[in-house]
Amino acid sequence: MKNSFIITFERGMPDGTAQMKGEAVRYRKDGSAYIQHYRTEKVQNFRDSLVLRMKRYAPKERMTGPIKLEIYVYFDIKTRSKWGKYKDTKPDCDNFVKEIKDVMTLLRFWKDDAQVVDLRVVKIYSEKASISISYEELPEVPND
Repeated sequence: MKNSFIITFERGMPDGTAQMKGEAVRYRKDGSAYIQHYRTEKVQNFRDSLVLRMKRYAPKERMTGPIKLEIYVYFDIKTRSKWGKYKDTKPDCDNFVKEIKDVMTLLRFWKDDAQVVDLRVVKIYSEKASISISYEELPEVPND
């Protein structure tokens, strides 16, 4: 069964993608170094905003099979002539959708976002900022 929902952002699309991560060199007690990755404040704010808006749509039970996921991202812009046209500038689709999938995993939509086997992401200019998400568990493909 296909499920869908729309989340809106009153103050415009939050700025923060998975690409905007920080790195810091840390040292162990033995003196060896390692790189620690962390979320920047923008990414954490975007993530928190998604959790707040998406938690009411989390299913009662996680999906366990392969999943089809469609995400339409509507970026607000004042120029009416651009409404409905593709947004072919940053952020990149793959970087933007990573946080959405991570939040859906956190909120227990599925066991792991690796279950998403069919993914479509579309970026469009619009009057208001919003994200439309549709997802469904797919039947297993029979072996022939």
